[in-house]
This record gives sequence, structure tokens and C-alpha cells, in this order.
Amino acid sequence: MEYTQAEILQTVRMTEMEHLDIRTVTLGLSLRDCASDSIEKTAERAREKIERTAARLVQTVDEIGDEVGIRVANKRISITPASMIVEGARSNGDYIQLARAIDEAAARVGVDFIGGYSALVHKGWTRVESDFLDSIPEALASTERLCSSLNVATTRAGINMDAVRRTGSLIKEMAEATRERGGLACAKFVCFANAVEDNPFMAGAFHGVGEPEAVINVGVSGPGVVNHAVKNAPRDLPLHEMAELIKKLSFKLSRAGELVGREAARRLGLPFGIIDLSLAPTPVVGDSVANIIEAMGFERAGTHGTTAALALLTDAVKKGGAMASGSVGGMSGAFIPVSEDAGMIEAARLGALSLDKLEAWTSVCSVGIDMVAVPGSTSAETIAAIIADEMAIGVMNNKTTAVRIIPVPGKDAGETVEFGGLLGTAPIMPVNKFSSDEFIKRGGRIPAPIHSLRN
Repeated sequence: MEYTQAEILQTVRMTEMEHLDIRTVTLGLSLRDCASDSIEKTAERAREKIERTAARLVQTVDEIGDEVGIRVANKRISITPASMIVEGARSNGDYIQLARAIDEAAARVGVDFIGGYSALVHKGWTRVESDFLDSIPEALASTERLCSSLNVATTRAGINMDAVRRTGSLIKEMAEATRERGGLACAKFVCFANAVEDNPFMAGAFHGVGEPEAVINVGVSGPGVVNHAVKNAPRDLPLHEMAELIKKLSFKLSRAGELVGREAARRLGLPFGIIDLSLAPTPVVGDSVANIIEAMGFERAGTHGTTAALALLTDAVKKGGAMASGSVGGMSGAFIPVSEDAGMIEAARLGALSLDKLEAWTSVCSVGIDMVAVPGSTSAETIAAIIADEMAIGVMNNKTTAVRIIPVPGKDAGETVEFGGLLGTAPIMPVNKFSSDEFIKRGGRIPAPIHSLRN
């Protein structure tokens, strides 16, 4: 499909005035051939392959961004879930060698983050995977760019409540291990239901087993563009026309993102994978999903009716992107990370946005409880219960849901924690004061729903 002059000029305006950027170009890379009989050898093979394959990634993407006039905010790598490449290794359980090797390789090639220190444990874990899980807090605390995730539930398998309970404890360990940095390690960890294999966004990206050897995936952004259009639309514009407006913008955003991704893939000699349409906010004023919702007619994001507005937004974004590209993938919707969205920070600070409302929003958006800070005294069982609720929404609705939660050591509800950069500022949000402990301690598995029987 040819790009018209009018489309090019409108895209230029969006980049100059409305915060349009490509949020990430992510190299997905298989490390399955790096597995060996020792952790030391596996780590060295992983380091070498990452550095060799990604050597020109950052330079190439930056050159394309300069040429087309669209900023590419982040360059990232996702790898095979690391738990899979250590299964055959003789080891004393010191997987930190692998974590540091991966992190060092990411630093050398200049990417912002590398994701995939991960495990898929939605029905259980092996002995090696169990040891691997124990390594996650130290791995994240002792590295800078490394990100981790666990998939603990799927619609076909149900919810592994033993894994959910254990994740609550791991998150508490991560927070304590980075106490002096506000529990920062937790910001690099995501717990999933129905995790996708081609997600280009951090912290939950990993390179799935069904993916090719190496592939280029793109995550677009554009909440500032959509916010500008919605704010300047007539105040009495009917909602079906609002949806059409957002759909057309999403079409243009997706076209710009695919142009950059396909050109990067061509220059690097790699296949192009997918474009993830998710609206991903930043702490920059105006680059906010919450502000889009408010511009539709709400005093604050989080009040009554905003779940319906977010549903409209998410659906319109998906429809526009699907019209623009035959390679839509990832999670594709709208992200709601509290600390990374200026509008959500303010809504949470004022009490308009609660954990319960974020849980409701999960049913219609891409992820769920994302970059939410809670009091450091929150128990592992309560964190596990929050995760269980989010996993249930994903399993019952056959969609991807996730939790990225930070119990900030030494902080209580009403205070704030500063992470800086893209991670922003998090208001400490209160949790329900009543206990879920006995439920979480039961363990076991919540069976798959009846609608999972589709064969």
C-alpha cells in the first residue's frame, strides 16, 4: 500500500507536536542452541550469540529513526525463557552467572532492556525450574537491564496456585533485595496469565518456542496523538464517532510502526515479526492513557464509566491496527501502568483510581495491575491474592493479563516512591485490610474453565 503525501505530512505533525514515537524495536532471539552441560558454558554461549546477533541493532534502528523522522524510544532484546536453556546443565544452582552474562551482553550492544529470564509454570515446574525460580530475586537485584517473567496460568490449564503463592514470596524478596532503591527489582518482573510469545514490551517480553531463530518485533505508542485528537474533538461528539476517530489514528500509528520495523528487519537481514498496537504511556505530560479517558468526559480516570471508555479505546485501537497491518501481534490494546502515566499518577494520588478499579479495567485492556506500588508491609499472601484475581480475569476471558506490583519497603499508603526515567513516580496505593491468607495457603490448582474444552 502506497503512502500518500497527506498521510506523510500528518505523521510528521504527530511526531513534532503530539509525542508520537515508536516505543520499541525488539529483537527476538532464540538461545535454545546455547544450552550445554554446564551453566558456565551456557552463559558464555548466550553472551556470544546476543553480542553477535544484536551488534548492529541499536545503530541501525537509530539511523532509520533519523531518516524517517520518527523517534524510536527503546531498543530491546527478548530471549528464550532462560529456564529452558539450563535444564540439562550440571550446576550447583548458581544461575546468577547466566543472568549476569545476559545483562552484560545487553550492555555491550547498547539496548535498554533484555527480557526472558523467565519460566512457564502454569501447570507445575521441574526440579531445575524450581531452583531457577529461587534465583530470580538476586538476578534482578544484581543486574541493570535484565527483566523476568513467570506465566502461572492459561485458559487451557487453569491457575497454578502453588506458583501464584510462590510468586508473592518472590516479589517480597525482590523488594527487600532492592530496599535502598524503592524495591526497583519488582519493576523488572511480570507475572502472566496467557503470556504471548511475541510481546516486544518490557518487562514481560520473552522469545517463545514457536518463534523463528531471530525476528524483529515493533511496539508502537501514540497515546499523546490520540489524546490530542480526543481533546480537540467536539464535546458532544457521539461515542461511535469517537471510536471511529481513534480507529483512524490507530491505523496511521500502525502504518508508521510497521514501516520502521520492516526497514529494520531488511537492513539487519532478519524476518519481520509483528507490530504490537498497545498504547504505552510515559510520565511526560500529555502522553497519558488516563488523559485520553478523561478527555472523553470524565473529571478523573478511575471514576464510574471509565471501564466503558477504556473498552471503547482498546477496541478502536485494535480495529485500526488490524486494518493497517496483517502482522498484528503481541498484546495490542492499552497499557495502564500507574507510575508511568502522569494522568494515572494524579488520579491515584487524589483517590479516584483504586486497585479495585484497575482490576476492573483489566477485563478490557492489555495487561492489568501494572507498575502499582503498595505498602511495604503488604504480606506475600495478599500480593499472591492480587495476582490470583488478575490471573482469573485472564483465564476466564481467554486474554493476556499480568501483574507488576511493588511492595515498597518502608513506605505506606499515601506516600510516593521515585523510580525515575520511564518508570516514573508511584503513589503508594492502599490494599484491602482483610486477609486472604487461608485461601492462598490452600495451594493446588484452579481448574481450567469449561469453555477451554474446544477441541
